Amino acid sequence: MIDSVEAMEKQSDVCSKNLEDKLSGNDGKRHIVLCGGTGCLSSNSKEIMEKFKTVLKEKGVDDKATVNQVGCFGFCSQGPFVKIFPEDTLYRLVNIDDVEEIVESDIINNTVVERLLYVEPSTGEKVSKQEDINFYKKQRRVALHGCGVINPEDINEALGMGAFKGLKRALSMSREDVINEVLASGIRGRGGAGFPSGRKWKFAYDVESEDKYVVCNGDEGDPGAFMDRSILEGNPLGVIEGMVIAGYAIGAKNGYFYVRAEYPIAVNRLKIAIKQAKEVGLLGENIMGTGFSFDCHLRLGAGAFVCGEETALLNSIEGKRGMPRPRPPFPAVKGLWGKPTIINNVETLACIPYILREGAENFASVGTENSKGTKVFALGGKVNNVGLVEVPMGTTLRELIYDIGGGIPNGKKFKAIQTGGPSGGCLTEEFLDEPIDFDNLVQKGSMMGSGGAIVMDEDNCMVDVAKFYMEFICDESCGKCSPCRIGTKRMLEILTKITDGQGTMKDLDELEELSKTVKANSLCALGQTASNPVTSTLKHFKDEYLAHIVDKKCPAHVCKNLMEYHIDQDKCVGCGLCAKGCPAGCITRTDYTPEGHKLASFSIDTSKCVKCGACINTCRVGAIEKK
Repeated sequence: MIDSVEAMEKQSDVCSKNLEDKLSGNDGKRHIVLCGGTGCLSSNSKEIMEKFKTVLKEKGVDDKATVNQVGCFGFCSQGPFVKIFPEDTLYRLVNIDDVEEIVESDIINNTVVERLLYVEPSTGEKVSKQEDINFYKKQRRVALHGCGVINPEDINEALGMGAFKGLKRALSMSREDVINEVLASGIRGRGGAGFPSGRKWKFAYDVESEDKYVVCNGDEGDPGAFMDRSILEGNPLGVIEGMVIAGYAIGAKNGYFYVRAEYPIAVNRLKIAIKQAKEVGLLGENIMGTGFSFDCHLRLGAGAFVCGEETALLNSIEGKRGMPRPRPPFPAVKGLWGKPTIINNVETLACIPYILREGAENFASVGTENSKGTKVFALGGKVNNVGLVEVPMGTTLRELIYDIGGGIPNGKKFKAIQTGGPSGGCLTEEFLDEPIDFDNLVQKGSMMGSGGAIVMDEDNCMVDVAKFYMEFICDESCGKCSPCRIGTKRMLEILTKITDGQGTMKDLDELEELSKTVKANSLCALGQTASNPVTSTLKHFKDEYLAHIVDKKCPAHVCKNLMEYHIDQDKCVGCGLCAKGCPAGCITRTDYTPEGHKLASFSIDTSKCVKCGACINTCRVGAIEKK
C-alpha cells in the first residue's frame, strides 16, 4: 500500500529496478513482448502470445523466457510485432506459424530469424532494432511514453517507467505553482482547438465552488484517427495521473473519463488501471498521505461524433441528449452539473505527467515558439508506413510523409494531405515544407485537429473526398442549429450532383456561399468547421470541379457516373476471365483480325456496366482501363 510519499519513492525504486533488470537482461531471462494494440490484436496477436507460451513449455524453456503484451508499437502496417529483450530484436508481420521458429532459433540458439526483420526500403538492408528503423528515428515519445514497452495492465511496470512521479512532485507544490508550471510549458490542448491548457486550468481554479470536476475527452471520432485509443490501450495510468494532477491543480475531487464504447480494449484497460490505482492508494482518499483525495469514474459514449464537442460531451455524461450548449458560460465556469469543469483530451492529459516529472522547461525546449512539445498523428491513406507517430511540433509535412511515412506506394504522385479530420482541409505539394503547428496549419487553410493525417495520391478525386467528409458531417450533425443541419445537407446535395455529372457553374457559387453561411452561423465547432474540406478543395483543386461540371469527366476516374470501363483490344489475350467474373454479364466475346490474324477478344457493353471493377481485378494482362 502506497500510503505516504516515502512509500511511493520506495515502491517506485523497486519497480524501476525490476523493469531495468527485465529490459537489460540482468534478471537472467529473455522477455518476449507482443503488441497488444487493437490493430495487432485483430491480426491474432493474442493467439500468437498464447502459442509462444505453449511452445516455450513444450521446448522446456518456459523458465528461461517470459511472454507478455505491451501497448501499440505504432508501426501498424508492419504488425503484428514481436520484440525480444534484452537484445531489442524486433520481428514484424509475425503469424502463428512463425512462433516455433522464433523460439527454436532465437530463444534457444540465440540466432536471429532474419526473414522476419524489417527491410528498410531505401537501402534494402534488414534492421533488427526498432531505434534503427527510419519510421522511428525522428519520433519523440512524450504522450506515448511507455507504449510498446510496459504491460498496460500491470501497475508495477508503469511505476517502473516513472508513473506518478509527476503527481508526487505536484502534491509537494501549491495548486497555483502547478498551474504556473503547466502555463510555463506552453502546452496547448491536443483535442483540436489548441487552447492553452494552463489558462483553462486557471479559469477553473479562480472560480469559487465546493465541487469541481475534471473530464477526459476520449470520444475520438475522426475517420482514420486512433491516437487517443492507442494511448489509453498502451499506458492508461499515464492519463489517470494527468487527470489527478489536473484535479489537484483546480481543487477537484472527481474526474470522469468519457470514452466511446467502440473502444472495448481501451475501456477494459482503463477499468483495470483505475482498480489497481485504487488498490495501492494512488486513487481515492488521502493520496500518498498528503490529505488530497481524488477519484476517477468512467462513462461510455454511444459513438456520436458531436460528443467530441465539450459541451455536448457534458450533456451526455449528465444523461441528456448529446447536443452542444451555447457559450458563454464556458465549462471552466459552469460545466458538469453546473460546476466548474476542465475538459482535456487524452493526449493532453498524457503529457501532463511528463511536464511535472521532467519540468516545464524540458517540455518547452521542443517544438515551435507558439506550439510547444510533441504531437501524435494517426498517419494513414496512401502512404507506405501507416501508423501512429509522435513528432516534435515544427516537423514538416515532407518529413512526416516521406521520412517517417516512407512516401507514396507504387510510385504514385503525392496529391494532398488532409489534416484535422472532417474539420480540416487539404494541403497540396506546395505546403510540404511547412512546419506542423497549430497556427501555421490554420493559416494554410487546414488545422491540427486531434491529429488525423490522411495522405492522398493521384488516384484520389478531390471532389469525391469533399463529398465523403460532408456525408460524415451530415450523419453526425446533432440537428440543433439550422445552419449546420440544413446547410451541410444542401452542400452534400450539390457535391453529389457534381460527382454524378449533373453539376452547373451556378453550383460552385452556391457551394461557396453555403460554406460561408454555415461557418459563420453554426452553434458549435462541428458546423463552424464543416465546410473546410469543401473550401480547401475548391481553392486548390478547382480544375477538378470544372472537369466534373464542364467536361463531365472525373480526372481521377473515381466518380462512377463520369467514367467507363474499356478493354484495350491490342492487349487482350482472349482468356475470358473478365467475362466470367462480371456480375452484370456485360462483357462478351468479339472476334477481330489485326494484321490478318484472327483472334478472340472481349468487349464491354458500357450501357449495362455497373462499374464494380471486378473485370480489372481479374484481368492478368492489364487490358482493362478506366476512361
